[in-house]
Amino acid sequence: MLVVGLDFGTLSVRAQVVDTENGSVHASATELYQHGVIEGQLPYGNVDLPPQWALQHPQDWLDSMIAVVRKVAEEVDVSLIGGMGIDSTGCTVLPVKSDGTPLVFLGNRNLKPHAWPKLWKHNSAQAEANLLTRVALERGEMWINRCGGAVSPAFMLAKALQLLKEDPTIYREADIIVEESDWLVWQLTGNFQRNSFGAEYLAYISKVDGPPSREYLQSVDPGLADFYLSKGAGTIASPGTSAGYLRPDWAQWLGLPPGIRVSVPTIDGPAGAIGGGIATDGVMYMMMGTSTVHFLLSGREAVVPGIAGVARDAIFPGQFLYGVPQVAVGDAFNWFTEQVNQSHEYLTEKAEKLSPGANGLVALDWWNGGRKPEVVGDLSGAVIGYTLQTTPEDVYRSLIESTAFGTRYVVDTFCNAGIPVYGLRAGGGLTSNSMLLQIYSDVTGLEIEVSAVQNSSVFGAALLGAVASGVYDSVMAASAAMVPDSILKVKPIAKNKHVYDALYTQYLGLIKIFGHNESPLLKLREINRKSLRQ
Repeated sequence: MLVVGLDFGTLSVRAQVVDTENGSVHASATELYQHGVIEGQLPYGNVDLPPQWALQHPQDWLDSMIAVVRKVAEEVDVSLIGGMGIDSTGCTVLPVKSDGTPLVFLGNRNLKPHAWPKLWKHNSAQAEANLLTRVALERGEMWINRCGGAVSPAFMLAKALQLLKEDPTIYREADIIVEESDWLVWQLTGNFQRNSFGAEYLAYISKVDGPPSREYLQSVDPGLADFYLSKGAGTIASPGTSAGYLRPDWAQWLGLPPGIRVSVPTIDGPAGAIGGGIATDGVMYMMMGTSTVHFLLSGREAVVPGIAGVARDAIFPGQFLYGVPQVAVGDAFNWFTEQVNQSHEYLTEKAEKLSPGANGLVALDWWNGGRKPEVVGDLSGAVIGYTLQTTPEDVYRSLIESTAFGTRYVVDTFCNAGIPVYGLRAGGGLTSNSMLLQIYSDVTGLEIEVSAVQNSSVFGAALLGAVASGVYDSVMAASAAMVPDSILKVKPIAKNKHVYDALYTQYLGLIKIFGHNESPLLKLREINRKSLRQ
């Protein structure tokens, strides 16, 4: 049997057709979104957007899905396709009516910024996140421990509260606020469910204890009190279970057989971990792309400061999946190459000739806010140690090193919480950079296994489709059969680690100086906002 995987990313959707017997990829294609990331101004009406806003157009998701699936369908015998799996970025959420119609599709709502889907990197709900965190800590809410002691400004609850405060009319008109991946499966099958990873990790709905209480939400804002009973409600199902059958109309539009099973979806990070071969306690999986998400499986639940969340049974039964995002990794490298008008290949060739410490720089990797373990979305990046002799390759290497220091910080945080990390496994586009992999191994002192799967999120989505179609009875069984062995192992170089230990100490010192609520970086953001409003 063949299955289709769909990975809805930040700028495009990727599709693969995968053989369920051995994991071989029969067809692959990518389709860009027409509007990409909507920043600065809405596509209609010359409506300006504030800083740190990032939106998307839901019609782009649908149009690109049709185009990309038709591309791969032309390359295979579609009669052999028996299942479909989906992942998307998260937390990317949109307000919809009870039948799933996005508010942005209705009347003049496309002139209302809050009617649009808010992308995962929409980062302007920090004030709401601070309020949610403060009230939770004051009330002694236990659920706050599951998200590292702080509500993320990028996740469901903060975005919902921002919508309520800034556009209560749109909030009232929304019957449901839904994750992108769940909405897409809703369109394909006609069935609305929330995937368990998105619900527990991104919306704080514990499988055991349920969501934050109505009393807590009432204390935050009376208008939010019934959120989990209304706009945030919905049946929760595990990724890999069947969400239903592909509707005949969508089968015709996509060029696929009607009635194939569609999996309950997941978010791109855990999809990448599944596709990349996460399987072992103590081996942290890094999904490395524009951002990096660190995933760690453990048989025990612990209080881990600064994590984004933890989800029970999100991949394997009886296992807790912890996640810690690093929200600007490849994005930061891309930004710098654009500033200096040089390619990654050129800067890497220059930078790999530098020995550790030779650039004289230490950077903070908060270019799109702090997430690990400083969950403060308004924090910004910094490079310390510039001189008149500093070169572009010096800075480029320092940016890569700073993200490696961030990963070591995550490893240390887990170890200090009693969840040991013995090794690393990496997947995603950044794993093609051998210098980066060696730096990460040297900084952490851990061996890195590199996944053989080049596009692990879409492959993981296809794997979920294989489970939903009944070929395998569990994600674990599908992973064992379909995921290939790692293609590369990178070991730390002792002399490099010695230098990086000293640099990491300086990195930790910078966190103490800049990573708090009175940080000069936050003051600069305040000045920036006031200046832009004038």
